[in-house]
Amino acid sequence: MDGADGTVRLGALNLRPDRGGLDSGPDVSVSSPVTRQKAAAAKQFIENHYKHYLQRLQDRLERRRTLQRRAQEARLSNEEQEEMLRNLERKETDYMRSQRRKVGIDDFEQLTVIGKGAFGEVRLCRAKSTGEIFAMKKLKKSEMLSRGQVEHVRSERNLLAEVDSRCIVKLHYSFQDSDFLYLIMEYLPGGDIMTLLMREDILPEDVARFYIAESILAIDSIHQHNYIHRFWLVQALDEKYSTILLENEDIATQEASNESGSHAGSEKAPWSMPKENCNSGNEIAAYSTVGTLDYMAPEVLLKKGYGMECDWWSMGAIMYEMLIGYPPFCSDDRRITNRKIINWKTCLKYPEEPVISYEAKDLISRLMCDVESRLGTRGVQELKAHPWFKSIEWDKLYEVEAAHKPTVNGDMDTQNFEKFPDLEGQPSTIPSVGPWRKMLTSKDTNFMGFTFRKSDVLKSVES
Repeated sequence: MDGADGTVRLGALNLRPDRGGLDSGPDVSVSSPVTRQKAAAAKQFIENHYKHYLQRLQDRLERRRTLQRRAQEARLSNEEQEEMLRNLERKETDYMRSQRRKVGIDDFEQLTVIGKGAFGEVRLCRAKSTGEIFAMKKLKKSEMLSRGQVEHVRSERNLLAEVDSRCIVKLHYSFQDSDFLYLIMEYLPGGDIMTLLMREDILPEDVARFYIAESILAIDSIHQHNYIHRFWLVQALDEKYSTILLENEDIATQEASNESGSHAGSEKAPWSMPKENCNSGNEIAAYSTVGTLDYMAPEVLLKKGYGMECDWWSMGAIMYEMLIGYPPFCSDDRRITNRKIINWKTCLKYPEEPVISYEAKDLISRLMCDVESRLGTRGVQELKAHPWFKSIEWDKLYEVEAAHKPTVNGDMDTQNFEKFPDLEGQPSTIPSVGPWRKMLTSKDTNFMGFTFRKSDVLKSVES
């Protein structure tokens, strides 16, 4: 505010308009891109810090109110209530201490590689402090930046950190170093649906029905958080149930977008869920084209804008592959596959062998159709009500024995995953020069806020 002597007061800093001060130097509007990026990163860091601080404070107050309400409902004595509150404070202190401790790659022993992709690898790892086994997803920052995958890995991390569902693999930690992003997730040694299909070629309808039903619950839980999964065929198998695994190129926030592919709300903090830009219905469309072509909906290929209903087309394509043995529009030439998907009305056909039920064909046909007619467009209940699922008890699906029980010999068993050569000892392929190198720092604004740590200290209080 202005002082009586014409001084502009900024905290303890006094500046006179007629004196050389902060405004007497070079015009910040002509500063270098690196300087502007650093300024944006600093601004983002401060905003994120206070946003998260205020949110933690609000959560803490809410936990205290909840405990007080429960104590009053239980008609506990004043002494008992005070003891409960003291116990809560101890847990809160333990929680804050655990959040302050930084977790990094040196906290884990890296073991067998169980997956490889264009952007990195997935390998088994062991926490040095506890001996607990996890799956570590390791992604190259240079590849994420150069291939435009930053938004997709943000979405993956955000969803895994926010959603606590038995349908979706659990994220325990996320962190980064100068070259890589790391996601430390629960390890499910039963393998995944893709590996099962590669081994079996075709699944019996009862087995396919079980996993498609669980997929519906998983995709619906993702949709409830305003995400589109897009083109998925990675579903982890456990002895009792399956869990959707999320691939960074497969998930998109359903943000307001324009036809050039830019997202409204891009001013928002990286790694924050843009819920204010998401509707519970299908009013907002996404436009980017990523994912596995075989399972891609035609509206995605045509870039006309699409919503969550594109996931139900993809599920129909995967159901087709489970029952027939190959994707509905497969070809050695991607251009032909693309053409077949766009012309699906004449290209979607069923072979004479193997024979599948009328109900199965009907469900596939009502998933792989125009958006307006597609099951799931008006809600997940119309999918659940289809006759092919008449034997499914949706409320008890996770209580029944899995349709396929994989062989698992211990927590570190990897027999249900494809074998990969271990190239850990080789030097990094990240270039030492070039435009991307300047962006590869742990403080880079592109990956700010990536760190996450799951804590069960307060779980009993919140439940």
